[in-house]
Formats: sequence, C-alpha cells, structure tokens
Amino acid sequence: MTRRELDAAGIRAPGLRSAYTWCRELNARHGRTYFLATRLLTPAQRPAIHALYGFARWLDDIVDEPAVDATPESLDERLLEVENRFLADLKAGVSDDPLLTAVIDTAARYALADAYFRAFFTSMRMDLTVGGYATRAELDTYVHGSAEVIGLQVLPVLGTVAPREEAEPRAAALGKAFQLTNFLRDVAEDLARGRVYLPADELAAHGVDRDRLAWCARHGRADDRVRAAIRAQIAVTREVYAEARPGIAMLHPVSRPCVATAATLYGRILDRLEDAGHDVFAGRAAVSRGRRLLVACGAVARTQWARARHPAPALPVAVN
Repeated sequence: MTRRELDAAGIRAPGLRSAYTWCRELNARHGRTYFLATRLLTPAQRPAIHALYGFARWLDDIVDEPAVDATPESLDERLLEVENRFLADLKAGVSDDPLLTAVIDTAARYALADAYFRAFFTSMRMDLTVGGYATRAELDTYVHGSAEVIGLQVLPVLGTVAPREEAEPRAAALGKAFQLTNFLRDVAEDLARGRVYLPADELAAHGVDRDRLAWCARHGRADDRVRAAIRAQIAVTREVYAEARPGIAMLHPVSRPCVATAATLYGRILDRLEDAGHDVFAGRAAVSRGRRLLVACGAVARTQWARARHPAPALPVAVN
C-alpha cells in the first residue's frame, strides 16, 4: 500500500519515498485513531498527512520522552538546534534528515506557511518551562501552536469547496478540540510529567487545585470536586467540536468521511470519560477496537460513495 500511495502522490525520488515511508510507519505505530482515519483519504493525500504527523510526533517525543540525563536547559538547546536546522533546510528546500526531507517536501508542495512551524516550536518550548496555565487565554496560546496549526497545515491536503479563509477557523477549531480531548484523557499522565493543561481559574471555580489533583492521582480516583471540574471541561470541549463541525462540509467531498470519522472517534473519548463518571484517574479512557472498526466501516461506505461521484482533489505541483 505504501508504494501505491507514493506513486499516486507523484513521489518518485528514492530518498523521498524512503522518508515518507518512515513517516507512515511512525504514524501507524503511535497514532492508532489518527492512522485509521487517514486510511479513508485517497492514496495521493496520505503521504503528506503522514509527514506532518511524523514531524509533530518527533518533536513531542523530544520533550516528553527525553534521555535520562536530560535537563530543561539541554532540551531547550536541542529544540533550538532542531528548529534552526529545520527552518534553514525549509528555506533551502532540502535536508539530509529523512523525516525533515518529507516534511519540507510536503511544505513546498502545499505552500505551507513558515509561521505554522514556528508556532509549533514555540509551544514545544513552552512544555519545557510551563507547568500550568492560569487562564483559558493562556492555554489557548499554547494550543494554537500545538494543535490549531496542525489543522491549518492539513487543510490544503484535504482540499476545500469553500474559500480557504472560511474553512481555516473551522480547521483550527477541530485541531483544538482534538488537543483538548487529549488533555482530559491524559490528566494523570501529564500531571506525572509536572504539567496541568486545564485552566487553573476554571478548576478553582470547583474548588480544585494542583494539590487536589495530585491527591487524586495518588489514590487512583477523582473526588467529587474534580469530577465536577472535569464535567465542566468536557462541556467546553464539546462547544469547540460544535464550532469545528460546520467545517467538515467545507472540505472536498472525498475528504469529509476521514475528518468526520476522526471527530467521531475523538468525541467518543469524551463519552468514555462521562461513562466513567468523569473520573480521569480511574484509567486511560479509550475507544474500543470494536467501536473504532464499527465507525470505520460506515466511513468506508461513505468514502466509496464520495469517490464514485467526485474526482479526487487536484494534486499539487510536484517539486521533486
């Protein structure tokens, strides 16, 4: 299937094919829900999505899975080194790193703004020094670089039937909704890393602070105050999904089943949290394999229907 995707995307150079294949394998290993949804795209669209995911995952791992002897200072130096190298290679249009090779090729093919990548690096550096966010506005600054720009990057790959400027806020909102869902699912995991991605003032409205979250983590269960706070955070996140949802109809018809499936599966994570009584410390909420396959089967039918009636999005001009 990899060869078919690369051929369909017009990726011919052996080095590029190897780079994109590496990104695809990374996506398959680490992004189960994301990878499943990506399979609903046309083969020509998938390599670019894999490259963008691989890049984001790679930077995430630098911050979240550092070497044992790493320090915030050494990680900051590492990120700065990576950023400077990437931006220089991006400007030159070539790199000797396999991952960066695929990302730079995707950026050139789809004319992705440098600002998107710069914003992502900014948010990754925030993870080295910022352990919490006092307000929603502060959190939104982080989320813009860590998630909204991802939605903006994949938008030209998906294609639109509406003017791009109308679809962009919806695409950004969907990226934000996915990230906020991750924050809720991963409260315990993030807390163990010294981070809380829930606005402190909104938690305080329910009598919750970091110490209370830490107590719940130690005891493996959420108390009533934390449950109430999580319930409120889920409501906020559902509002972001509602903001994003009209954007699906703005996408090219063959891309809609993929994005709708991703939104549905991520939304199921919120359902699972509610089913658990809003106890984010009882275990990591996950959508079962059976449920993922059930949703995917319906999406496959919609995908086939769309492809039978609409031509695929036009390929960008190849740069290799």
